[in-house]
Amino acid sequence: MAELIMLGTGNAAVTRCYNTCFAVRTADGVFLVDAGGGNGILRQLEQGGIALQEIHDIFITHTHTDHILGVVWVLRMIAQAMNSGKYTGELRLYGHSEALYALDTICRLTLPGKVVKHIGVDILLNALADADSFTVVGMGGVAFDIGSTKARQYGFSLRLPDGQRFTCLGDEPYNERARAYAYGADWLLCEAFCLYEDRERFKPYEKHHSTALDAGRLAAQLDVKHLLLYHTEDATLSTRRCAYAAEAAKHFSGAILVPDDLERISL
Repeated sequence: MAELIMLGTGNAAVTRCYNTCFAVRTADGVFLVDAGGGNGILRQLEQGGIALQEIHDIFITHTHTDHILGVVWVLRMIAQAMNSGKYTGELRLYGHSEALYALDTICRLTLPGKVVKHIGVDILLNALADADSFTVVGMGGVAFDIGSTKARQYGFSLRLPDGQRFTCLGDEPYNERARAYAYGADWLLCEAFCLYEDRERFKPYEKHHSTALDAGRLAAQLDVKHLLLYHTEDATLSTRRCAYAAEAAKHFSGAILVPDDLERISL
């Protein structure tokens, strides 16, 4: 059995929720995916019931500040726990080479030597190429380049402990190059910047993002079982769950989830 913990669900500019990042917990530990844009990740982890000592694997999708800067804080706190004997084992980070280079550079420019000394020793940066396999908390995964028109970005597909396929498409519109990883997925995690009916207000297409309507159409075309929407605006939080699900359901008849921050979902 695996559990998804949505640590944050908002886009880069949100102030009423946290930036999109999440964790997958299995019997073998916690797999963290991105960490938002600052030390707010420490609060999210605490409120989400995730101890730093549980985190040994982190995936970084890309270098945008709302995804990578929180990782700096997690790395810092884990290195400090290593120094005080409160963290056992290695911390392994995965992503494409540009993302890991950016993380390494930020850490070396901003963190003290007693933290940085762990990088390359027991904090390991594992660069993945497109279609490379990796293993985290008892699950096999494959990383893939989503074909971003902005910063290079990776998504991934995991095989959950019960055999289900869990695919994260990153935070940009779907590219057909990801079809092999997304088609027929049991769980598809997809960005939905806003409602289609609000497109003039939030300008998703100008920012190279999608709407809930687009996500529903995509899920139907890819024949997935569960569609989870994230990376949204935060001006409509009180109605987001119902409104986004209803719009996606115009095209997709499967299960639609629009989680709030810190929501737990059994996979």
